[in-house]
Amino acid sequence: MVKIYILLLGVMLMWGLNVSALKVLVTAIDPVLLTSFRILTAGIAVLIICRVMGIFRLPYKHEWIVIFSIAVFNVILHHSLVAVGLEMTSGVNASLILGMMPLVTVVMAVIFLRQRVTWVRVLGFVLGFVGVAVTTLTGEGGPAAISTGDLIVFLGVLVQGFSFVLISKLKPTFDPRLATGYMMIVGSVFIFGLSQAFGAEVSEIAGLVDWKLAGVFLFSALFASAFGHMTYNFAIKKVGPAESAIFINLNTLFAITGAAVFLNEVITMNHVFGFLLILSGVFIGTGAFEYLLVKRRKGSQSNV
Repeated sequence: MVKIYILLLGVMLMWGLNVSALKVLVTAIDPVLLTSFRILTAGIAVLIICRVMGIFRLPYKHEWIVIFSIAVFNVILHHSLVAVGLEMTSGVNASLILGMMPLVTVVMAVIFLRQRVTWVRVLGFVLGFVGVAVTTLTGEGGPAAISTGDLIVFLGVLVQGFSFVLISKLKPTFDPRLATGYMMIVGSVFIFGLSQAFGAEVSEIAGLVDWKLAGVFLFSALFASAFGHMTYNFAIKKVGPAESAIFINLNTLFAITGAAVFLNEVITMNHVFGFLLILSGVFIGTGAFEYLLVKRRKGSQSNV
């Protein structure tokens, strides 16, 4: 179990630093064009890994429909919105908003899957959303200072939360790691089409010839996206959803730390307060708090 926790810690570190990596990349290359190449590279890597692991196969006709349906929200809209939003907001703000992902997923499950929710978890939802409000609405210009980038990143969080509902509804009939690879490939093709529709010059991708940008790109595509998602999908089965919510908090912490270290962004008291509220909201709203209470209660009863 310790090995699984170490793996999860490593994935959270990579995902956290990936926010800074993307911020660097989208300032040099059109964000939508960049996303198409990044997701394509990650998808190819995932399929190669699946081949080596012996779980590779071609989808059946009906499975392609499922793959495309999920890819629209999980890959095409989510990654495009986050990339565009990052171009228009700070890495710290984006990190904190992305930290809402587990909480938004639970809210989506309550709305669309009719999952029951306790008042304790409702408190978690409130704390998390107040945390985002504190982060984005209390800038130097007050409430009017909220940036379009903040809103776009938050939309990216919403569509991915909805994609997780689709995944639970549609239930792909083959290994989720393999499904991830195909969704990335399909999604990257459509994202590339979007980039051309908005007038992106394909020649911009030549900017990756720069060894520094190329290194950041490969880290984002191969480690954070390909290896990170596959490892997380494997680890989540071992530790359960409650413990994973706790690790997601580390993702946010690593992300804002990376933005401060690598992007020289200033972390204000509003960011710190917002982070604490979001951290508390995720911990309570995803059920991790209740799970640990029950686990502790059972432990104390077994010792009696």
